[in-house]
Amino acid sequence: MKPIPEDMKKLGERIRQLRISKGYSNYEAFAYEHDIPRSQYGRYERGEDLRFSSLLKIIKALDVTISEFFSEGFS
Repeated sequence: MKPIPEDMKKLGERIRQLRISKGYSNYEAFAYEHDIPRSQYGRYERGEDLRFSSLLKIIKALDVTISEFFSEGFS
């Protein structure tokens, strides 16, 4: 298995942090409620392959702006 680049790990961690801050302790419940395939969403939180269009869908589901999303953890 190919190592995950550090920037992708940061992206996944930010998605996870925001999901938890929105009150979803379980990623599967969040994915189900926002019509995102659960196994695919789990890979996103681990920092695996993520298309920009998928990231935009997740940012919208988290109810944050792109600026807010990238405001922490990406220096």
